[in-house]
Amino acid sequence: MKRLIAFIALALAAPAFAQEEQSTAPYAYRQLSDPAKEAKAQDLMETLRCLQCQGQSIADSDAPIAGSMRSLVRERIAAGETPEQIRTWLIERYGDYVSYAPQLTGLTWPLFAVPAVLMLIAFLLLRRRFSKKGGAQ
Repeated sequence: MKRLIAFIALALAAPAFAQEEQSTAPYAYRQLSDPAKEAKAQDLMETLRCLQCQGQSIADSDAPIAGSMRSLVRERIAAGETPEQIRTWLIERYGDYVSYAPQLTGLTWPLFAVPAVLMLIAFLLLRRRFSKKGGAQ
């Protein structure tokens, strides 16, 4: 009976061990020993998009590429790099899409300008419409 219970416990725990052992990224599922560095890594990972899942951050995704990216972030934080240096490196490697907070560049400025222009046009149209009604009464 003890062997059966031990076998069932091992069978239930095996997927968790297999996932960590199969990963070639050492810090994909393991945190850094320094809590301050781990906090920096977590903050950064929550702002980076999983390239496979597209709707999840690498902190939330179980995709293999997200695990590799988590490991890269933790390794670089442990080596002393700043989160902004790591973000810049990842953007150079994977493109602007990897970041949930795109940087203002020559290619991304329309993302920031178009909403402001549309709001201005809407404001001017509404002001014109209501000022004509107010003046006619």
